[in-house]
Amino acid sequence: MTLSRRTVLKGSAAALATGFTLNGRAPAIAQAANRTLKFIPHANLSSIDPIGTTGYVVRNHGYMVYDTLYSFDSQFKPKPQMAEGHEVSTDGKTYTIRLREGLKFHDGEPVRSRDVVASLKRWAARDGFGQTVMALTDEMPVIDDRTFQFRLKEPFPLLIEALGKPSSPVPFIMPERIAQTDPATPIKEAIGSGPFRFLANEWVPGSRAAYARFEGYVPRNEPIDGHAGGKVVHLDRVEWVIIPDPATATAALQRGEVDWYEQPQGDLLPVLEQSRDITITSFDPIGTVVLLRFNHLHPPFDNPKVRQAVLAAASQNDYMTAMVGNPKLFRECKSFFPCGTPMSTGAGGEAMIANLDKAKAMLRDSGYKGEKVVIISPTDLAYLHTLGLVTEDLLKRLGMNVELVATDWGTVLARRASQEAPDKGGWNIFHTTAVGVEFMSPTSHLALRGHGRAAWPGWPTNPTIEKLRQDSLKSGSLDEQRAIAAQMEREAFTAAPYVPIGQYQLPTAMRRNITGLIAASAPFVWNIRKA
Repeated sequence: MTLSRRTVLKGSAAALATGFTLNGRAPAIAQAANRTLKFIPHANLSSIDPIGTTGYVVRNHGYMVYDTLYSFDSQFKPKPQMAEGHEVSTDGKTYTIRLREGLKFHDGEPVRSRDVVASLKRWAARDGFGQTVMALTDEMPVIDDRTFQFRLKEPFPLLIEALGKPSSPVPFIMPERIAQTDPATPIKEAIGSGPFRFLANEWVPGSRAAYARFEGYVPRNEPIDGHAGGKVVHLDRVEWVIIPDPATATAALQRGEVDWYEQPQGDLLPVLEQSRDITITSFDPIGTVVLLRFNHLHPPFDNPKVRQAVLAAASQNDYMTAMVGNPKLFRECKSFFPCGTPMSTGAGGEAMIANLDKAKAMLRDSGYKGEKVVIISPTDLAYLHTLGLVTEDLLKRLGMNVELVATDWGTVLARRASQEAPDKGGWNIFHTTAVGVEFMSPTSHLALRGHGRAAWPGWPTNPTIEKLRQDSLKSGSLDEQRAIAAQMEREAFTAAPYVPIGQYQLPTAMRRNITGLIAASAPFVWNIRKA
């Protein structure tokens, strides 16, 4: 009896479909599919330099390729990662850090102390916390290939916390030859020592990016714990599939063409929930904070009493219901440090009364003269535009003269950088979000700085908050830091540098055969298995 080629192919296809195995093994095609993860990131990977931009998609790419000296565990404590450990001199001014043995870069070169020093200097040039570190550092001598030092001008108990900073820009370690690139110039190679190699020849911006397991990576011999612990990889390959259209991305996940959709759009979640093959969860235990930012340079919000009136009028529940919808995915958080993090005290939070009548009286007493309030709002980011619409309605009911400028996100970013008056291309209010870990420390909380025109857009001047920030840099215990954080929060609820709007969990959707998701502030793929 003879078999036609078509019959053989049909039989092979049937074997794959039914899970047929040979000698107890799945066919090679099935094995390869089970070792490849197809992932839809929340945005296009247009850059590969995680120091040159604070964009989260580039940060996530960085975590694939690079490693860090220290990482935060689930209790927000920095733990050694590339570092074997460190010693501190009795005067607290010298930190000696030793690298783990056997670390190597994707190009085969060993990781040396000089690579680390060059990487940290490049990171510090772009990061606020890093700039603080370098301002307090006399020198960073290389002792040997695995050992280097921080020699400080004065004790700095938060140095290790800075080196474990988990969000953008992260102090990733790269080869010295790449790290010596000017911090303002994007790097052209993505060579790290992390668990995955970037496949540069497969990168097509706007379409795809790919990563292969780095066989030379040796994870720490510790359980995974937040950002810390052993990064054990069970996949051979990860493909980022760029699908900008939410409906198309949703359909691809439904059909099993991709395995994981990082940030499905809220109004499409009910569609995904109907599938028994898809699970919807969240990987970030802290979540994302939402805020309404004032421009402190120009009327009317150069007047703290006007800012206080808006803070008193704002209802976090109204904002979060409009933006997120599902009450299971958000929480009210009347705190300037994210709820669920060590520094969040809520001191002074009673100022957020969500009482429109009381707020109207406060506005009348503030001396507000009917100045126009220009709200800049991006129509291409629906969740932020929703916040703009809520604020427009709130301020009109409060009795303010309001103009909503609806435009694209790029224009919002350009306009919010302007310190000109609102009628000359400036602004009065914008809304934004930030991953909670970025706001959890008094030393690195960008939106709580009070150093005037050098501060983050909004440019508040607040010597009290700046003094408390300096005090926090010298605090040696968690209790001291919490006491300082409580003082900062009380001052912030009085000065109102911005209005905290709430905290929410970004939903993520994946096929049910994907397991091992890590609770962390980024979508990590180590520990992930695909059945």
